[in-house]
Amino acid sequence: MGDRLINEGLKTIFVLLWLGANVGYWIQVFWTYEFGPQYFYIRLIIGPGVSIAKACGACLNLNSMLILLPVCRNLISFLRGSCETNQLCRRSVRRQLDKNITFHKTLAYMICLLNIVHCIAHFFNFRNLYDHFNSCETYFPVGSPYTGISCQLRDLPNKEGGTWINPVLYRNNALPFGFPLIEQGIIQIAGWSGVVLTLVFIIMFSSATEFIRRSYFETFWVTHHLFVIYFAMLLVHGVGGVIRSQSNLVEHNITTCSIQPELWAPPGSQPCPYPNFVKGSAASWKWVVGPIAIYILERFVRFIRSCQTVQVIKVVKHPSKVIELQMKKSGFKMLSGQYIFLKCPSLSHIQWHPFTLTSAPEDDFFSIHVRTVGDWTTDLAKAMGADGNTTTESTDLARVAVDGPFGTASLDVFKYQAAICVGAGIGVTPFASILRSIWHQSMMPDLELKLKKVYFFWICPDTNAFEWFSEMLDALENHMIEQGKADFLKYNIYLTRGWSTKQAKNIYLQEEEEVDAITGLRQKTNYGRPKWDDIFKMIAEENPGTSVGVFYCGPKILSQVLHKCSNKNSNIRGGAKFFYNKENF
Repeated sequence: MGDRLINEGLKTIFVLLWLGANVGYWIQVFWTYEFGPQYFYIRLIIGPGVSIAKACGACLNLNSMLILLPVCRNLISFLRGSCETNQLCRRSVRRQLDKNITFHKTLAYMICLLNIVHCIAHFFNFRNLYDHFNSCETYFPVGSPYTGISCQLRDLPNKEGGTWINPVLYRNNALPFGFPLIEQGIIQIAGWSGVVLTLVFIIMFSSATEFIRRSYFETFWVTHHLFVIYFAMLLVHGVGGVIRSQSNLVEHNITTCSIQPELWAPPGSQPCPYPNFVKGSAASWKWVVGPIAIYILERFVRFIRSCQTVQVIKVVKHPSKVIELQMKKSGFKMLSGQYIFLKCPSLSHIQWHPFTLTSAPEDDFFSIHVRTVGDWTTDLAKAMGADGNTTTESTDLARVAVDGPFGTASLDVFKYQAAICVGAGIGVTPFASILRSIWHQSMMPDLELKLKKVYFFWICPDTNAFEWFSEMLDALENHMIEQGKADFLKYNIYLTRGWSTKQAKNIYLQEEEEVDAITGLRQKTNYGRPKWDDIFKMIAEENPGTSVGVFYCGPKILSQVLHKCSNKNSNIRGGAKFFYNKENF
């Protein structure tokens, strides 16, 4: 059995701390409203729903504060860079920063759950307030010690010096649409802002599903920016102060006065002056103003960078419907495995698409490879003059804007003694940058790399997908052989489908040739899917006592397999330790 603590230990601690903060804060607020003497009378009217609703509302503030931070890409890159230079900040800490989008989604699920409970609790709360207003005489059961104060509480605003506790008192019961309960709730500041807030969240949450994000990206992009309304309503929601607390507990002792309504009298009287109620101060702004300020700064930085001029110096049309854009931008600095966001204003002013950089930091340009498989990428190829056989002058190419670069898990590849790099299909792009950087660094005689061994796996669905990348692998392989490091790079290419009967015969006839029949590389292509468990066991045997970084870019299903294999085959006591890293955009 492997040691799960290597990959799951710090993540588990972080999740437990977050859950503990939510549970602890929920219990604290619930306890205050459920047992606090200042909320005694509102509890009599509403019941435990007020404590549940307020506790969920408090945790909504906590998670709404956190949800903006994981999508501040510049903040994440800054923290990652700080960890890079801080010896106390280990690789495992940096790896948690790479799970920022996962944490963002987890926060959204928590907000959804809290929102549901909060809304249901407040529905029953307002139902009770409405019933108390309309039938205070029979609101408490016969024999209850509080029967006599029911109407006293309802009529407080009509008493000399009294203040209200039931918000329905200040509203006209004869409302125009014939749904007094609903209308009484909605006309409150907390009511209409809560309805808008909830509807906006439902739209954002439902449009963020993977299907909509991949098939209707603009829908996802537009609806997700409704978060501006969400936070505006969150700030407004508590201003009305519907739930009020008693302020004169010393003069009006709830222990004796709550069961002796005949003693209630105007302020200054003894022994039971009317209870005085005050609204609580809105608290949401204290939680979210900081993250909102950080996010505004984040967007400002992105805007400034997106306005900087980007020069497309070369467009290369590769086989398999892949185009390469080589670009230059003043002040642009990158590291291996980083990614950028690209926008082409002539196609859309709102669509930003993430692409991994395929150039190396040592190159005097930065590049991306784009596979034209969708409407936007096809239109981009046309705008760049890569849709036909004619050459387009650089002055006629469409203008592009670039935001980034941003850090990813692949930045840590040079921090390990050995690395397993797995790319599925076009997911090979992060490793193009890494392999190019290895090429450049291997030519520096004074530079000693910590990375001693690279196992590269490329899984492709069809034969055409090999073509654009095989030249780089071939060149790097030959270069390492010349450097006397033939064992440094061990690559394996897997073709999962897409070969015809004729191709199969050709492959069989050329089996004894030095180069592969499909890729032209020395390493023969494997057909079918890798047996990952056997592969990890073999690598563990070859690298005892070694920290092995596992880096993956591709579909989620394979990620789960690699993650399990990393946990299963890790041995913290003298064996190989597999640290799993996945690309997130």
